[in-house]
Amino acid sequence: MRQSYDFNDLFIFEMANNHQGDVQHGLKIIREMGSAARDHGVRAAVKFQFRDLDSFIHPDFRDASEPKHIQRFLSTELTLDAFGVMFDEVRAQGMLTMCTPFDERSVDHIEAMGFDIIKVASASCQDWPLLERISEANLPVIVSTGGQDIASIDNISSFCHHRGIDHALMHCVALYPTPDAHCQLNQIDRLSERYRDTTIGWSTHEAPDDTDVVIAAYAKGARIFEKHVGVIDGPVTALNAYSATPEQVRAWLAAYQKAVALCGNDIHDTHHTQAERDALAALQRGVYARAPLTAGQEIGLDDVFFAMPLHDGQLISGRFKAGTVVNQEVEAQGVIDEGATDIPSDPDRKVIQSSLHQIKAMLNEARIPLNSDFKVEYSHHHGVENFREIGAVLIDVVNRSYCKKIVAQLPGQYHPAHFHKLKDETFIVVYGTLHLEVDGHHKILSPGETAVVQPGVWHHFWTETGVIFEEISSTHKNDDSFYKDKRINRMPRADRKTIVDHWGRFTLGDKNDSRDEIWTPRRPAADEPAPSDAEDEETGAATVDP
Repeated sequence: MRQSYDFNDLFIFEMANNHQGDVQHGLKIIREMGSAARDHGVRAAVKFQFRDLDSFIHPDFRDASEPKHIQRFLSTELTLDAFGVMFDEVRAQGMLTMCTPFDERSVDHIEAMGFDIIKVASASCQDWPLLERISEANLPVIVSTGGQDIASIDNISSFCHHRGIDHALMHCVALYPTPDAHCQLNQIDRLSERYRDTTIGWSTHEAPDDTDVVIAAYAKGARIFEKHVGVIDGPVTALNAYSATPEQVRAWLAAYQKAVALCGNDIHDTHHTQAERDALAALQRGVYARAPLTAGQEIGLDDVFFAMPLHDGQLISGRFKAGTVVNQEVEAQGVIDEGATDIPSDPDRKVIQSSLHQIKAMLNEARIPLNSDFKVEYSHHHGVENFREIGAVLIDVVNRSYCKKIVAQLPGQYHPAHFHKLKDETFIVVYGTLHLEVDGHHKILSPGETAVVQPGVWHHFWTETGVIFEEISSTHKNDDSFYKDKRINRMPRADRKTIVDHWGRFTLGDKNDSRDEIWTPRRPAADEPAPSDAEDEETGAATVDP
């Protein structure tokens, strides 16, 4: 299958009619843009505009002065051979070729010349005869959306998807030049959210000296950038109010590169440099002995104090826990080295609390709202202390003749192999990536993808990225799960499952010192069916909850 076209980080130098109908002037523009693109290391395209003027302009209006564009188009008309010379120079400069057709015959010329990309102008965004012809060209398409309401953008987005066109959308304001108050860069956010699998760009018509807008547009998520360009040379003594000279283009590209540096990469985790860590360490507190300590002594808050500076290898204040054991003598006011201490493990409640916070954050990031009445179940098949490695979080949404659960796993979590005798379930991934093995078949599911797990089929799953998926099934029964790992089957239900109502707001004690909060998991209610001790005849596995 053909891979989708990668529109990301593409710069479009729009020549329009700035060639002035002079091939040599057009070549100078192309060479200047090629030099700027190379110097700044960007991927660039030069864009032409094609109009079959014999048919595009009504014969009765060829001498008309209004609209002003008629005489502008006629006075700068070039032959196809002339465009061919400029086309070859774009390729020679290492740039992509791109063209906007304004009529169907121009699409014929684009195909014949072998352009790389077609651009749909905002004025043609609802020109369906032209769009139908463009869809037949089998080329990637970038669509400008100037002046279009959201329903119109929906239409053309759906049109491109239905026709199998690799496409991108450009936020555009058809004012030349565009005042700051009309740039409406928040529209980039909306387009990015509404068309999540589509690259969004910014077709810029602001004053060419303004380099702030490209920084904001990149920060908003634009990944294609278009600007009208030209050169001042010979009889051309000035450009229009929205076209940039080579010097202005270079400043524009430099501003873009600054935006990239300011925003950082697109991965979820922030990269922290050693310099940043050192700067923070210079302001943090270390743990010091209040009085002399002996090797093997268990210490609490009364035995230590926290102060700066923090020394290399010293136990930091945030890592200290009551019950820590020092393994060497420490003099009064001396440094307590972390490597010479045994720090107690987090209690079960801390494992659950920290995981709960992360799961809530994942749901927020995935924009998955929950009702005010739900139950959260932590399945910790190998004990709470190993929950971050083996387990899952199940949020009960409804359990009637049908059942829906939201299942979440933290990065690196694994759910052991099991099957259900009665339950027929479907997994629908909504966030992250799920690795699922069903009856020996390994599947990797991304958001929107589904998998059916039939009764009696062994399955287990895990995630490297963190995952949230919906489990849609027949009624959940407590005695309808069978695990391969017999240790899980022998565990009392309360040891392998912690149940919290509505994130445990009233389950966790509220004390001044959060380290002393009382963890009181809700035990299964008396009327909840207990797991059966009977073993399956084929597997010898006792029935337990998932």
